[in-house]
Amino acid sequence: MAINKNHLFEELDGIKCGIVEKEVSPERVEFLKKLLEYNGFTVVVVPSPAPKVVAKPVVKKEGEEPAPPPPEEPQLPGTFTVGVTDYTFNPINAIFGRLLKTPNGHVVTLAYWEQKENESHDEIPYYEHE
Repeated sequence: MAINKNHLFEELDGIKCGIVEKEVSPERVEFLKKLLEYNGFTVVVVPSPAPKVVAKPVVKKEGEEPAPPPPEEPQLPGTFTVGVTDYTFNPINAIFGRLLKTPNGHVVTLAYWEQKENESHDEIPYYEHE
């Protein structure tokens, strides 16, 4: 059990992992996997569990036999859970602690992590600006 919401960990494919993000798209998975593996983490990706669907109650009329339920169609996972084998990993601490680097050597910023920018431009911490 995690101490707080920002430090989640659980078992993914039988491996205890620190959770990076849940319910992410395949494109986001590729971005995170490339970035985290570059920084030396072993990444584990599993399909997110399908949402639970509550069956509608069947109204049975007198004299009628209930219709058999329709067969369930297997759905391809649309989202994934991304974790790293270092279960002490915390993405918030890694970003704001300036612990992650981009493949071209820059420090990962929040805008880069959220994929709002294609390149990380923050080289000087805010507290060192004059």
